[in-house]
Amino acid sequence: MRDILFKEDTFVFSSRVSGILIHDGRVLVQCPPGTTEHTFIGGHVMVGETQSEALVREFMEEIHAPVTPVKLLAVGEVFIPWGKRPAHQIGLYYKVKLDDLTAIPLTGTFRGYDELGGKRIDLDYKWIPLEELPGLEIYPPDVVPFILNEPEGAAHFVYREIGKDAFMEV
Repeated sequence: MRDILFKEDTFVFSSRVSGILIHDGRVLVQCPPGTTEHTFIGGHVMVGETQSEALVREFMEEIHAPVTPVKLLAVGEVFIPWGKRPAHQIGLYYKVKLDDLTAIPLTGTFRGYDELGGKRIDLDYKWIPLEELPGLEIYPPDVVPFILNEPEGAAHFVYREIGKDAFMEV
């Protein structure tokens, strides 16, 4: 199956899903070793796959841990640079539950990996105390308030690292 990821000459569009896994007052994030740039576990949705199915698949691929999506926390419209092209991404952010508490370490940092473009990318997975989340360099930062103060329904946000003018030649 193919990712919902369209790379055109002048722009990129993607459909992405991320899981917010909270355990014992900490949230699980990922980052490349030696960097400070954090994200939530997730990835691109494949054609014909539901967002929830993609989320379960991504957790199994990256950390070999079974999860169950519990609640859609937020929908994000994200505008970021993708190399030299502007990217428009629709992201869904789900609260997830770890189905097997023995599948991964529940504190500290552990190593895992992802694949992108057929290349293996090593990643560190870190449990961050919720109170430290606002000071963390995390992408996208606009989802953090909805993790700390869970909305009754799904929230919506727009995150722009680039403006509308970046898409003028599209």
